[in-house]
Amino acid sequence: MEHGDGNRHAHLWPGVPLALSSAELFGATPPVAKLLLAEISPFLLAGLLYLGAGLGLAVVEAVRSLSDAAKTEEAKISRADLPWLAAAILAGGIVAPVLLMSGLARTTASSGALLLNLEGLATMAIAWIVFRENVDRRLLLGAAAILAGAVVLSWTGEGVSLDVGGLLVAGACLAWGIDNNLTRRVSAADPVRITIWKGLVAGSVNVALALASGNAMPSPMQMALAGLLGFFAVGVSLVLFIRALRHLGSARTGAYFSLAPFIGALLAVGLFGEPVTPQIGLAAILMATGLWLHLTERHKHDHTHEETEHDHVHSHYEHHDHTHEGLVSEPHAHLHRHAPLVHAHVHYPDLHHRHGH
Repeated sequence: MEHGDGNRHAHLWPGVPLALSSAELFGATPPVAKLLLAEISPFLLAGLLYLGAGLGLAVVEAVRSLSDAAKTEEAKISRADLPWLAAAILAGGIVAPVLLMSGLARTTASSGALLLNLEGLATMAIAWIVFRENVDRRLLLGAAAILAGAVVLSWTGEGVSLDVGGLLVAGACLAWGIDNNLTRRVSAADPVRITIWKGLVAGSVNVALALASGNAMPSPMQMALAGLLGFFAVGVSLVLFIRALRHLGSARTGAYFSLAPFIGALLAVGLFGEPVTPQIGLAAILMATGLWLHLTERHKHDHTHEETEHDHVHSHYEHHDHTHEGLVSEPHAHLHRHAPLVHAHVHYPDLHHRHGH
């Protein structure tokens, strides 16, 4: 079967819209967080953002559990998922946000936002080198263009130099790159529950450490704003990101997520009146070129699906041709077995296409 015979872009749906929507929400984090850093310490703000994400989604989950209308049963987090989830929480929920907030406190919001493109590169590199995820020439060219943009952004006239703030933002990107690849290992499970665990655990740890270090709690209004930003820019964004991981794999989700820094940089220019220098303009052009190369990539070849058994949300199509006793809703989740299959179609490294390069 050829996916998308009637629509050559069918393989982009729904993974690409999910990744881009996630990027749009997260892109607001650097400039808005820069405003909050005037009243809240970086350590404490990192904790409040994730705590807001966890608490907000916990309310959403409670409401969702009371409603049977259009309810889709998601796969539960299994015991085998817990080590991957714990490591992802440490890297992406505790370490990365502290590094980002500390970096933003020491550099401009627009530069910090554009440097977040390094997260996509870190995600792709780890997916390619460590987890052997397929990465083709077009994706590598796009990554090179994004990296060139980061180099231009850090050029001082005599060489490449990142200030302390830039180095901290780059460290946050590396930590999130690790987190993204670890989270992919559990992406078949309910993304809302995954994000609740990330938000509540990481947020509580960072808030507790900040208070133990002598940081004072901000005003209720500042806390509410931090929580609201965390709910949308971290919580909802992360749920969309995990859903995108199911369809695209780590490298390509990270590539599409590279849109986030452009949104952040534009907001920073508008909020703070930061000048659009030729250096920032050239960096944006290079990074936009890299993003375009990623968006126009098409991956197709003959491949073999071995017999597997796993639990995730699915609808019945060519990868899910098993039968049920009685009626079932679409989509649905349960433990099921995939029979061996050999075919060719345009695809990304989703839950059913995890072959290497």
